Amino acid sequence: MARRYDPGRRQRIIDAAIRVVGKSGIAGLSHRTVAAEADVPLGSTTYHFASLDELLVAALRQANEGFAAMVRKSGALVDPGADLAEGLARVMGEWLAGERTGVELEYELYLAALRRPALRPVAAEWCQELAVILARRTDPVTARALVALMDGICLQVLLTDAQYEVEFAREMLARIIARG
Repeated sequence: MARRYDPGRRQRIIDAAIRVVGKSGIAGLSHRTVAAEADVPLGSTTYHFASLDELLVAALRQANEGFAAMVRKSGALVDPGADLAEGLARVMGEWLAGERTGVELEYELYLAALRRPALRPVAAEWCQELAVILARRTDPVTARALVALMDGICLQVLLTDAQYEVEFAREMLARIIARG
C-alpha cells in the first residue's frame, strides 16, 4: 500500500490531542483517542509521537502560545509610557474572559508537569519566555515576580470560580513594579 503524503498530519494530531484533553482531561488521552479524533490511522500518532509525553509536550507548547501572544501584543509592552500594571491586568482579564475550555486546557496541560517530568521544561520555558517579554519594561527579577503573580491570580480564578477583579490585579501588579 502506498504511503499518502500528508504534510499537515502532525499538526492535526497535536490539535486533536488538545481537543481530547479539553473534552476528557489528560486521563482520556491515548494514542487511540487522538487517532480517532484526528481521523488518522493509529500508527500515525505513534509515528509522529513515540510516547504520550512527546505528544503532551507538543500540545503544551502550542497551548502556551495563547497567553504569551496576548501579552506580546499588549500596548503596555509596546508603549514605554503606558501603565504596565494596567495593561497586564487588562490582558489577564481578556484571557480569562475568553473561551473557558481553552483557558482551563492551558492550565491542565501546564499543571500536568507536576506528574509528568517530561513536561517540566516546557512549563519552565513558558515562564521564562513570559519573563523575557516583561523584562522589556522592567528588570528580570521583577519580570519573574510579575509572571508568578499573574500565574497565581489566574490559577485562583480558575480553581475557585471567583470573579476576576481587574482592579485588584492592577494594584498587586503595580506594587511589584514599584518595588522592582
